[in-house]
Amino acid sequence: QAQLVESGGGLVQAGGSLRLSCTASGLTFSPYTMGWFRQAPGKEREFVAGVRWSSSMTYYADSVKGRFTISRDNAKSTVYLRMNSLKPEDTAVYFCARSRTVAQAMGVEEYDYWGQGTQVTVSS
Repeated sequence: QAQLVESGGGLVQAGGSLRLSCTASGLTFSPYTMGWFRQAPGKEREFVAGVRWSSSMTYYADSVKGRFTISRDNAKSTVYLRMNSLKPEDTAVYFCARSRTVAQAMGVEEYDYWGQGTQVTVSS
């Protein structure tokens, strides 16, 4: 059974850091693009960061650029999101997803496998 399992969420004070992990099983991980999205209460799911088949090929939403770093370990079928300088507005459920493509992908509709999500709460 294909699945993505996230971990690493939690409660952190503003200015703190967290690292999320997402491990894939039962599906082809590489060379597909992997992404992180987030969804706050009452808001639509939004793109956060993406990585193409190599960790050197990354792209970010403007709201997290310079603070978040996405990477992947193809040997472990795992994608990571390092989040630094966290702000209360980063509070959301964070989802990892596998894209249908090997190209850059930012739209929800471009991803076909999703994890169950992990809660990140940043207190002020």
